Amino acid sequence: MTDGGIQTSRNAPATLHDVAREAGVSLATASRSLNGSTRKVNEEYRQRVLEAAARLDYSPNLSAQAVARGTTTTVALLVADIADPYFSSIAAGVVAEADTARLIVTMAATERDPDRELELVRTLRGQRPRVMILAGSRPTTDPTDGALGEELAAYERAGGRVVLISRNEYDFRTVLLDNRVGAAALARELVGLGYRRFAVVTAREGLRTAADRLAGFRDGLAEADIELSDDDVIRAEFTRDGGYDGTTALIARGLDGIEAIFAANDVMAVGALSAVRDAGLTPGVDLAVAGFDDVPTVRDVTPPLTTVRVPLEEIGRRALRLALGDEDVAAEGAVATEVVLRESTPRRG
Repeated sequence: MTDGGIQTSRNAPATLHDVAREAGVSLATASRSLNGSTRKVNEEYRQRVLEAAARLDYSPNLSAQAVARGTTTTVALLVADIADPYFSSIAAGVVAEADTARLIVTMAATERDPDRELELVRTLRGQRPRVMILAGSRPTTDPTDGALGEELAAYERAGGRVVLISRNEYDFRTVLLDNRVGAAALARELVGLGYRRFAVVTAREGLRTAADRLAGFRDGLAEADIELSDDDVIRAEFTRDGGYDGTTALIARGLDGIEAIFAANDVMAVGALSAVRDAGLTPGVDLAVAGFDDVPTVRDVTPPLTTVRVPLEEIGRRALRLALGDEDVAAEGAVATEVVLRESTPRRG
């Protein structure tokens, strides 16, 4: 029995009806007081509702609110690999921006599996998040493309907001990241440091982000009349271990004058540094290594890694602001990248 005389089962949670009766107000007034309605509520009534809710230990039924509003206060973030610092840094930005908007972020990993990504999007649609952000790079050829686009379009028709990160593949709101331009700039800088023979350790064929970075690196070398042989493009998993395995295979077959390795992301580059060292060579002396992304850890490896800086947390923040209708973000264009030269690629000669 409560102070106001409302009796509830020991195990049954209080309902909004209970709160309204306890406060002596209408159900509509109780709802507006607790759910942040823009319609003004008399301050005395609002306080009575809040006090009644506290006495009854009332918690709002978020599922019911989702049905009523057609949306929740959640942001769904899909990443390829939750352990990859590239994606965790983007997630940190989304979470920070969500805090300012009083939203909650839920995250799921696709493991770069198109079928799993499609399944996750279908599941998330049923939970009615306010925003869905897709941050994982997709395959260049994917049989689920049409189905995924239809799921995302249906979600938007129901009132949700979709934002893609990196490339606009479905004509939804997108935070563009020009991987090709950044990789070309890196190639030009390395040529300027005196390097002439290169190898690339990258993902297996079919991943859009890796393909763009390889193409951009080739563009930059071509400006200096340097050709990158297909034989010097080593493909492995887009992970730290993939970078290690690819570099180990490259060294085992013989470097044949190769002076520098471009790893298509920083975690591959960290693996490449370890492989160089394990082969009895000194990274940055016997073989230069560069990466892409500038995840936080690469400043602390030995030697510190040359890379292309991508403002990852800002990308996460920008993605959510774009979803929530920030017109300034929509007008900003592609996210700028910056080459950062460190000790892993010293000047030659």
